[in-house]
Amino acid sequence: MIRKISILVVLILIVSSATNAQYNRMFSARAGATGGAGVVLTDIWASSYNQAGLAYLDGLSAGVYFSNAFNVADMGTKAFAFAFPAEKYGTVGVNYTYFGNELFNDSKLALNYSKKLGKRISAGVQIDYFMTVQGLDYGKRSVAVGEIGILTNPAENLYIGAHLFNPWRATFSEAQNEYVFSLLKIGAGYNFSEKLILRLDVEKDLDYSAVFRAGFDYMFVENLFLRMGVSTNPTQFAFGLGYNFKGVSLDLTFTNHQVLGYYSQFGLSYLLTKADK
Repeated sequence: MIRKISILVVLILIVSSATNAQYNRMFSARAGATGGAGVVLTDIWASSYNQAGLAYLDGLSAGVYFSNAFNVADMGTKAFAFAFPAEKYGTVGVNYTYFGNELFNDSKLALNYSKKLGKRISAGVQIDYFMTVQGLDYGKRSVAVGEIGILTNPAENLYIGAHLFNPWRATFSEAQNEYVFSLLKIGAGYNFSEKLILRLDVEKDLDYSAVFRAGFDYMFVENLFLRMGVSTNPTQFAFGLGYNFKGVSLDLTFTNHQVLGYYSQFGLSYLLTKADK
């Protein structure tokens, strides 16, 4: 039992450092397939990467996500997101993520709002409530964190965005100096055609080296997408498939870690209704 707990703790630490996001677990199989580049996403998965993208939703949207890190059941992340756009007033959304098991788990409940500020610009904000549960009588701890993002369309087919996580440097415990990381991400995307999209992201934690992410979406058959990408620190390669049809989007992704091997991600989303004007 002790050996199992020790292995699980080591894996959690490795995954946390690899993703550079100990408390904010990103969820999007689509972005995962492009190396994690997702700042300019404009679908339901913008709930996780840059809430400003939710302002471009055409209607009520919902999505579910699951990842299985390195085929270890206790390392799974589950998430769902929901967003309701009212064209005149902006988009309101909620999302939830859960990672771990009864011995250790962390979760996040978030509420967001986004709105178009003009023809070519939108902004979004999100308030997160994080909670960590530690077994063996170590108790619970929680903290509130904020996010803010902006997305622009300065030229035809070109999108540029920025997102800041934890601008006020929230902390679990000032006495023990347990700060939640702050992370700035800047991204760009270019639609070369209806079939080919390229996305690039750069993210910088105050305490770690910059991470670069890049990938592409290519529609090689009607409604069927091939996606590939890469990220640095550590170097990871990803690939996946996506299928879109009549409001349904299905995404499956595999990512290769240099040391631990492959892990999978799955996402399903559905555009429910047209926006209420």
